[in-house]
Amino acid sequence: MRENDMLEKDEIFSKVLRAGRRTYFFDVRATKADDYYITITESKKFTEEDGSFHFKKHKVYLYKEDFAAFSEILEEMTSYVLNHKGEEVISERHQKDFKREYHQETETVEEKAVTEKSFTDVNFEDI
Repeated sequence: MRENDMLEKDEIFSKVLRAGRRTYFFDVRATKADDYYITITESKKFTEEDGSFHFKKHKVYLYKEDFAAFSEILEEMTSYVLNHKGEEVISERHQKDFKREYHQETETVEEKAVTEKSFTDVNFEDI
């Protein structure tokens, strides 16, 4: 078993934020010493020309001793962006009237495993 697998064996609490092609997983995990830390995982779906797809994942580990400073800097950075650019999305890819809907939910470890597995969408009207 890899070291990362050992570190992440005890998942305590999870929340999921789905945002378009990206999904963010916020997990509280336990160390071997039974202390808690947080992992934030960004999972982004990429579709190939043949219709197949894969996910790229990036993970951040956040430990208790860094919570206060991390939270303070995150709040400062998000406030800066919103104060200088507002909440409107400015991008060639987005429509001006685009409204993003965030879905926050709590998932169990089993539900998360099912979410992360690959599957094929089938539209039965096409058959």
